[in-house]
Amino acid sequence: MTTTTEKNMTLMRTAYQSVESGDLDAAAQMLTENFIANVPGSPDPLHGREIWRLGTQAMKDAFPDLKINVQDMFSVGDKVTVLVHFQGTHQGAFQQFEATGRQVSYRSIEVYRIEGDKIAEEWVAPDMLSLMQQISTGH
Repeated sequence: MTTTTEKNMTLMRTAYQSVESGDLDAAAQMLTENFIANVPGSPDPLHGREIWRLGTQAMKDAFPDLKINVQDMFSVGDKVTVLVHFQGTHQGAFQQFEATGRQVSYRSIEVYRIEGDKIAEEWVAPDMLSLMQQISTGH
């Protein structure tokens, strides 16, 4: 018998795999229509699959070989918490930085709320400072 928490963690693993392989359509289908993204630097939550997709596409354009390594994951109730490590090569413009060809490596702490069999909300805290230091000139 698969528990809800196991099901939720499987859903998250599948979502990360879809993003890593570049199948953003499949990943977006795993989100609820009114998906809520709580992201650093934005005072208010962002709403909708399309917002998520644009942000994820921007990462994939900048780091096309992005590898997503889930280091730990646990689930309680309707929430899944993930410690994740990203690695990639800076091959496209990211925010104000043109491609540098540098290898990057950074971590994120992410919490997801699951509704039924879809991802309804995310709270993500990527270490953007570390990422920006790695791609800014003079590093």
